[in-house]
Amino acid sequence: MKNIVILVVMLALSGCGMMQRLQGKPAPAEPVAVAPLGASGVTAEALDTTTEAEKAAALAAPATGGERELGRVTVALGAPAEQGLWLATALVTAPVMGRVVTASGASLAVELRPGTGGALLSLAAFQALGLSLTELPEVTVYGP
Repeated sequence: MKNIVILVVMLALSGCGMMQRLQGKPAPAEPVAVAPLGASGVTAEALDTTTEAEKAAALAAPATGGERELGRVTVALGAPAEQGLWLATALVTAPVMGRVVTASGASLAVELRPGTGGALLSLAAFQALGLSLTELPEVTVYGP
């Protein structure tokens, strides 16, 4: 009996898509497959075009006068194809220059970009701070 109920439910659900097509509605879009970082021979180093000099300058940038702690956020890796040293976070409402500091004390000057949801840190910033790309580290965010 249980198998018959499952079969009826499966047939009913498959019929929904057929009815939509008969009514002239487009079929739902197929999900887009995105290759993970490292797939197809693409490495993080190949995607990151930020120079070592730019990273070194951002690491050496001193704290500016008048900055304040905006908060602490757990960061995930942002879109690897988006170049530069940046942090997208809900802590700011407009792009500004700021700084992130890791739990180990590493400090990096970054562009703070408005974001929604979880905070995203650029590939170049992850690498400059020596963070593993699979980590979800907490950083303290400083800005004007």
